[in-house]
Amino acid sequence: MNEVHLSPRERILQSLARLLETEPEKRITTAGLAREVGVTEAALYRHFPSKRKMFEGLVAYAEETVFGRLQSILEQQPDVHERLGQTATLLLIFCERNPGITRVLTGAALNGEDQQLQTRASHFFDRFETELRQILKNGELDQGVRPLPDASRAAALLMIQIEGRVQRFVRSGFRYLPTRGWEDVWLEMKGLLIK
Repeated sequence: MNEVHLSPRERILQSLARLLETEPEKRITTAGLAREVGVTEAALYRHFPSKRKMFEGLVAYAEETVFGRLQSILEQQPDVHERLGQTATLLLIFCERNPGITRVLTGAALNGEDQQLQTRASHFFDRFETELRQILKNGELDQGVRPLPDASRAAALLMIQIEGRVQRFVRSGFRYLPTRGWEDVWLEMKGLLIK
Protein backbone atom coordinates (compact mmCIF):
# COMPACT_ATOMS: atom_id res chain seq x y z
CA MET A 1 0.00 0.00 0.00
CA ASN A 2 1.27 3.44 -0.90
CA GLU A 3 2.19 5.36 2.27
CA VAL A 4 0.64 8.55 0.83
CA HIS A 5 -2.82 6.97 1.16
CA LEU A 6 -2.36 5.69 4.71
CA SER A 7 -4.08 7.32 7.65
CA PRO A 8 -1.81 8.73 10.39
CA ARG A 9 -2.65 5.71 12.60
CA GLU A 10 -1.74 3.30 9.79
CA ARG A 11 1.53 5.17 9.13
CA ILE A 12 2.44 4.90 12.81
CA LEU A 13 1.70 1.16 12.90
CA GLN A 14 3.55 0.56 9.64
CA SER A 15 6.59 2.43 10.97
CA LEU A 16 6.46 0.50 14.24
CA ALA A 17 6.34 -2.82 12.37
CA ARG A 18 9.27 -1.72 10.18
CA LEU A 19 11.37 -0.77 13.23
CA LEU A 20 10.58 -4.11 14.86
CA GLU A 21 11.80 -5.83 11.72
CA THR A 22 14.88 -3.76 10.93
CA GLU A 23 16.11 -3.11 14.48
CA PRO A 24 15.15 -6.26 16.38
CA GLU A 25 17.87 -5.82 19.00
CA LYS A 26 16.74 -2.31 19.98
CA ARG A 27 13.98 -1.38 22.37
CA ILE A 28 11.45 0.80 20.55
CA THR A 29 10.92 4.18 22.17
CA THR A 30 8.19 6.66 21.33
CA ALA A 31 10.88 9.23 20.51
CA GLY A 32 12.52 6.85 18.02
CA LEU A 33 9.16 5.92 16.53
CA ALA A 34 8.19 9.59 16.18
CA ARG A 35 11.45 10.22 14.27
CA GLU A 36 10.73 7.23 12.01
CA VAL A 37 7.21 8.49 11.26
CA GLY A 38 8.37 12.09 10.91
CA VAL A 39 6.12 13.54 13.61
CA THR A 40 6.43 14.66 17.22
CA GLU A 41 5.82 12.37 20.17
CA ALA A 42 2.75 14.47 20.95
CA ALA A 43 1.40 13.61 17.49
CA LEU A 44 1.89 9.90 18.23
CA TYR A 45 -0.07 10.25 21.44
CA ARG A 46 -2.94 11.98 19.63
CA HIS A 47 -3.50 8.74 17.74
CA PHE A 48 -2.45 6.24 20.41
CA PRO A 49 -2.63 7.04 24.13
CA SER A 50 0.31 4.73 24.90
CA LYS A 51 2.97 2.54 23.33
CA ARG A 52 0.96 -0.44 24.55
CA LYS A 53 -1.97 0.68 22.38
CA MET A 54 0.38 0.84 19.39
CA PHE A 55 1.45 -2.78 19.96
CA GLU A 56 -2.20 -3.74 20.45
CA GLY A 57 -2.89 -2.08 17.08
CA LEU A 58 -0.40 -4.45 15.45
CA VAL A 59 -2.03 -7.46 17.13
CA ALA A 60 -5.47 -6.23 16.00
CA TYR A 61 -4.17 -5.87 12.44
CA ALA A 62 -2.86 -9.46 12.54
CA GLU A 63 -6.19 -10.73 13.89
CA GLU A 64 -8.24 -8.87 11.27
CA THR A 65 -6.02 -10.00 8.42
CA VAL A 66 -5.49 -13.64 9.36
CA PHE A 67 -8.95 -14.44 10.70
CA GLY A 68 -10.61 -12.49 7.88
CA ARG A 69 -8.74 -14.56 5.29
CA LEU A 70 -9.42 -17.71 7.28
CA GLN A 71 -13.14 -17.01 6.98
CA SER A 72 -12.73 -16.88 3.19
CA ILE A 73 -11.00 -20.28 3.23
CA LEU A 74 -13.83 -21.76 5.30
CA GLU A 75 -16.43 -20.38 2.90
CA GLN A 76 -14.66 -21.39 -0.31
CA GLN A 77 -12.99 -24.71 0.57
CA PRO A 78 -15.28 -27.58 1.60
CA ASP A 79 -12.61 -30.33 1.87
CA VAL A 80 -11.18 -30.66 5.39
CA HIS A 81 -7.69 -31.60 4.16
CA GLU A 82 -7.54 -28.51 1.93
CA ARG A 83 -9.04 -26.28 4.62
CA LEU A 84 -6.49 -27.38 7.15
CA GLY A 85 -3.54 -27.08 4.77
CA GLN A 86 -4.60 -23.67 3.48
CA THR A 87 -5.23 -22.42 7.01
CA ALA A 88 -1.79 -23.48 8.24
CA THR A 89 -0.16 -22.01 5.13
CA LEU A 90 -2.07 -18.75 5.62
CA LEU A 91 -0.49 -18.16 9.03
CA LEU A 92 3.00 -19.11 7.85
CA ILE A 93 2.77 -16.72 4.89
CA PHE A 94 1.38 -13.91 7.04
CA CYS A 95 4.26 -14.27 9.51
CA GLU A 96 6.83 -14.44 6.71
CA ARG A 97 5.49 -11.27 5.09
CA ASN A 98 5.15 -9.38 8.39
CA PRO A 99 8.32 -10.05 10.41
CA GLY A 100 7.91 -7.05 12.73
CA ILE A 101 4.37 -8.02 13.65
CA THR A 102 5.49 -11.62 14.06
CA ARG A 103 7.99 -10.48 16.70
CA VAL A 104 5.05 -8.99 18.62
CA LEU A 105 2.86 -12.10 18.23
CA THR A 106 5.63 -14.39 19.50
CA GLY A 107 6.41 -12.06 22.40
CA ALA A 108 9.98 -11.48 21.21
CA ALA A 109 9.34 -7.72 20.95
CA LEU A 110 7.45 -7.49 24.23
CA ASN A 111 10.24 -7.91 26.78
CA GLY A 112 9.68 -5.23 29.37
CA GLU A 113 6.12 -4.56 28.23
CA ASP A 114 3.18 -5.23 30.53
CA GLN A 115 1.80 -8.73 31.06
CA GLN A 116 -1.65 -7.89 29.64
CA LEU A 117 -0.07 -7.03 26.30
CA GLN A 118 1.90 -10.28 26.30
CA THR A 119 -1.29 -12.19 27.10
CA ARG A 120 -3.15 -10.41 24.30
CA ALA A 121 -0.43 -11.33 21.81
CA SER A 122 -0.30 -15.00 22.87
CA HIS A 123 -4.08 -15.22 22.61
CA PHE A 124 -3.64 -14.88 18.84
CA PHE A 125 -2.06 -18.35 18.63
CA ASP A 126 -4.60 -19.84 21.06
CA ARG A 127 -7.42 -18.57 18.86
CA PHE A 128 -5.72 -19.96 15.76
CA GLU A 129 -5.43 -23.39 17.38
CA THR A 130 -9.12 -23.24 18.26
CA GLU A 131 -9.88 -22.63 14.58
CA LEU A 132 -7.77 -25.64 13.57
CA ARG A 133 -9.59 -27.79 16.12
CA GLN A 134 -12.96 -26.61 14.78
CA ILE A 135 -11.96 -27.41 11.19
CA LEU A 136 -11.08 -30.94 12.32
CA LYS A 137 -14.32 -31.37 14.28
CA ASN A 138 -16.38 -30.11 11.34
CA GLY A 139 -14.53 -32.49 9.03
CA GLU A 140 -15.41 -35.31 11.39
CA LEU A 141 -19.09 -34.37 11.37
CA ASP A 142 -19.50 -33.33 7.73
CA GLN A 143 -17.08 -35.62 5.89
CA GLY A 144 -16.60 -38.54 8.25
CA VAL A 145 -12.83 -38.02 8.52
CA ARG A 146 -11.19 -39.04 11.76
CA PRO A 147 -8.58 -36.76 13.37
CA LEU A 148 -5.81 -38.80 14.99
CA PRO A 149 -5.80 -39.32 17.89
CA ASP A 150 -8.62 -36.74 18.31
CA ALA A 151 -9.38 -33.21 17.11
CA SER A 152 -7.79 -31.46 20.09
CA ARG A 153 -4.52 -33.34 19.96
CA ALA A 154 -4.33 -33.22 16.15
CA ALA A 155 -4.81 -29.43 16.25
CA ALA A 156 -2.18 -29.13 18.99
CA LEU A 157 0.34 -31.17 16.96
CA LEU A 158 -0.21 -29.01 13.89
CA MET A 159 0.04 -25.85 15.99
CA ILE A 160 3.36 -27.03 17.45
CA GLN A 161 4.73 -27.39 13.91
CA ILE A 162 3.44 -23.95 12.90
CA GLU A 163 4.65 -22.15 16.04
CA GLY A 164 8.02 -23.89 15.84
CA ARG A 165 8.51 -22.60 12.31
CA VAL A 166 7.42 -19.09 13.31
CA GLN A 167 9.70 -19.05 16.38
CA ARG A 168 12.63 -20.28 14.30
CA PHE A 169 11.94 -17.49 11.79
CA VAL A 170 12.14 -14.86 14.55
CA ARG A 171 15.11 -16.48 16.30
CA SER A 172 17.08 -16.70 13.02
CA GLY A 173 16.73 -12.97 12.44
CA PHE A 174 14.15 -13.73 9.69
CA ARG A 175 16.59 -15.86 7.67
CA TYR A 176 14.79 -19.19 8.09
CA LEU A 177 11.52 -18.67 6.24
CA PRO A 178 8.57 -20.47 7.86
CA THR A 179 7.25 -21.62 4.47
CA ARG A 180 10.55 -23.25 3.48
CA GLY A 181 9.80 -26.91 2.77
CA TRP A 182 6.27 -26.55 4.19
CA GLU A 183 4.48 -28.26 1.29
CA ASP A 184 6.46 -31.47 1.80
CA VAL A 185 6.00 -31.35 5.57
CA TRP A 186 2.25 -30.81 5.18
CA LEU A 187 1.95 -33.78 2.81
CA GLU A 188 3.48 -35.98 5.51
CA MET A 189 1.61 -34.38 8.42
CA LYS A 190 -1.90 -34.57 6.99
CA GLY A 191 -1.62 -38.35 6.78
CA LEU A 192 -0.64 -38.43 10.45
CA LEU A 193 -3.38 -36.04 11.59
CA ILE A 194 -6.42 -37.15 9.59
CA LYS A 195 -7.58 -40.61 8.55
